[in-house]
Amino acid sequence: MEELTAAEIDRRTDALLEEAEAYFTGEGGVHNAAAAIAERLTEAGIDYAIAGAIALAEHGFKRLTVGVDVLIRREGLDRFKAEWLGRGYLDVRPGGKAVRDTVNDVKIDFLLTGDFPGDGKPKPVAFPDPGDAAIAGDKYRVVSLPRLVEMKLASGMTAPHRLQDLADVLRLIRAADLPRDFGGQIDPYVRAKFEELWLASRHPEDDY
Repeated sequence: MEELTAAEIDRRTDALLEEAEAYFTGEGGVHNAAAAIAERLTEAGIDYAIAGAIALAEHGFKRLTVGVDVLIRREGLDRFKAEWLGRGYLDVRPGGKAVRDTVNDVKIDFLLTGDFPGDGKPKPVAFPDPGDAAIAGDKYRVVSLPRLVEMKLASGMTAPHRLQDLADVLRLIRAADLPRDFGGQIDPYVRAKFEELWLASRHPEDDY
């Protein structure tokens, strides 16, 4: 592997810091892509809810992300693709669910109502209907807090490569100061894991 020059390291670091600054101030490609897809779906009368890291931020925990997650029904995704593929959006993989916003160079992952988080296998928690799970955020509709926590817990519990979802819930519990009895608002399937993470959140974060 070729070693990077000092100038290249500086250039990449500066680019990363600029991207992070833009994201955390509500600007930049990711936020522009989220606003654009929300506008397209709203104008078409397609129910949706922004999920993932952007929804986490709406509920109190901000972390950097490079993509946009959108909860949608299958027929809504089909309608969107029929209208917009080739007009600022391209399939990431032919016939797949994800698209790329070619204007902002941002990947958009669609979470389909009725599919299952994490390992994709049937379980008590499925991706909900956006008409039931969405609430109004500052800029667009986002997944409500109980449904977002359910989705992330079910994902992290069943897919070893999705442990970030459990970390997200832990950090969200701290950032939003979620009460212990919040577990009563989520599906019994994920309550024990929420309780485990809530107890873990009581330990002070290490300061090295």
